[in-house]
Amino acid sequence: MKYIDEYRDPQRARLLIAEIRSRASQRWVLMEVCGGQTHSLLRHGIAEELRNDIELIHGPGCPVCVTPAAAIDLAQSIAMQPKTTLVSFGDMVRVPGTQSSLLEIRTRGGSTKTVYSPLDAVELARRNRNEHYVFFAVGFETTAPATALAVLQADQLGLTNFSILVAHVRVQPAMEAILRSPNNRVQAFLAAGHVCTVAGFESYSDLSKKMDTPIVVTGFEPLDLLEGILACVIQLENGQYSVENRYARCAVEAGNIEAQQVIDRVYEVADRPWRGLGEIANGGYILKHKWQRFDAAHRFAHLQNESTLPIIDLENECQAAEVLSGRLRPTECSAFGKECTPDLPLGAPMVSSEGACAAYFRFGPKETVLSQGNQH
Repeated sequence: MKYIDEYRDPQRARLLIAEIRSRASQRWVLMEVCGGQTHSLLRHGIAEELRNDIELIHGPGCPVCVTPAAAIDLAQSIAMQPKTTLVSFGDMVRVPGTQSSLLEIRTRGGSTKTVYSPLDAVELARRNRNEHYVFFAVGFETTAPATALAVLQADQLGLTNFSILVAHVRVQPAMEAILRSPNNRVQAFLAAGHVCTVAGFESYSDLSKKMDTPIVVTGFEPLDLLEGILACVIQLENGQYSVENRYARCAVEAGNIEAQQVIDRVYEVADRPWRGLGEIANGGYILKHKWQRFDAAHRFAHLQNESTLPIIDLENECQAAEVLSGRLRPTECSAFGKECTPDLPLGAPMVSSEGACAAYFRFGPKETVLSQGNQH
């Protein structure tokens, strides 16, 4: 399959791994930003193959995982309101807040619905004007254009029974926050290619130079990641700090201008809390004042400091914050695979399809792309 098979070639992977080993004079510390990259590194055995050569720290690039527990709690409270339905993507349903998950809210009489697109939520509101539909807008810059379009369409349709609960976050401020952390060990980034297809990567240049950190934009296939790792190693070995694009088939420096314009029309940049990282300056989006009538946080502001649900402090039982900030590997958590599994998760990283804990539970150490090639 074009754009798939050629990026999974075992022979090319062996050559890249050999070159990485020959170039690296020490065990450099790299962070892959995106949870999809984490899953690919583990699924294809790259992290295991390079474990003695490169230390790969898994970053907070799972939007479901970094959604603050307070936002999830508010979503649950909204779902319990009369004639109100909380609409979300499927991967949000089982993510715990401080008390429970949206799935559990359903069993208590709350109204929730999963959809594939924010525009599906708009259509639900159009068809049933007697029910208020709140879309839980979670994600990086990649999903922000779609939720912005949902607001614009709801406005065009004159809907008064539709709003969105905004929890969008921006990747670059989080990368800078990690580098500025007093406990930072990251020496180079594998930047998230899908985010760069929307937001571009022009602004990464200043960050790279300012923090003396190579930033390499990569995709998600094995060769994408190996080429990105090699590019980071070459820069580090040569004392260079710049931005490289190893995902040129999809990402360009300026990004998707039309998508950015849609975001700018509906949202403004604001400080945002990230689960595991705390408040990050310019770390997310909020709706512009013009669109306040579609702001569920404003509409349901009275719910933000009250709850009728039993308090179960899941945050104290889970070490998700340490995992999301790269301070702890999932397998180093005492609850991993015991008290915490995908069926009974304590935290978001074990629930999400992009969560690091879920990746380790599903894949763990396994054969690499190299051994696949040796079978022929």
